Amino acid sequence: MKINTILFDLDGTLINTNELIIASFLHTLNKFYPDQYKREHVIPFMGPTLTESFSSVDAEKVDELIAEYRRFNMEMHDEFVEEYETVYETVETLHKKGYKIGIVTTKARNVVEMGLSFSRLKQFFNTVVTIDDVQNAKPHPEPIQLALKKLNAAPEETIMVGDNYHDIEGGKNAGTKTAGVAWSLKGKEFLATYQPDYMLEKMSDILSILGIDE
Repeated sequence: MKINTILFDLDGTLINTNELIIASFLHTLNKFYPDQYKREHVIPFMGPTLTESFSSVDAEKVDELIAEYRRFNMEMHDEFVEEYETVYETVETLHKKGYKIGIVTTKARNVVEMGLSFSRLKQFFNTVVTIDDVQNAKPHPEPIQLALKKLNAAPEETIMVGDNYHDIEGGKNAGTKTAGVAWSLKGKEFLATYQPDYMLEKMSDILSILGIDE
């Protein structure tokens, strides 16, 4: 069946927020637990929700930790965030060609809006599903299913694109095709172990998969 819908994760997939996320975790953890956490300790926190990550640190302080993380994250957002090669041009092409395109992210809507404004991508998306819109985060199928419903799209006509296993597993759980991105901070090899249908070396590779001339 022909693909007509593309769903994207945001952070680490469309925009490079990796250093912002790492800095936000390190700032927060070192404020509450000085000198206990280093970069390698927070890499595993990238992908799960903030609630999941901070619950593993201190279940009694989750709300406090999240509040401090978000304060720092929003304050420093534009200083850290960068664009990935070929993302803007690819999303623009998909939009022009009439594909249904959406975002499915575990981030809060206010932070997502900042990222979309910074990257100038907001104009191209038909729907954006955030953690605020669902009860369950990826890899649960609910967020992807909600995006499909909003787009009036069928899972078998959809590719879910992401940089983490939550995106690949979430897509599979929702019945979509899946694509990993080789620029994932956790590494192309790590992502490949979850057996996505496709692996993108750069975002414009998806145009070739779809049979679109760049």
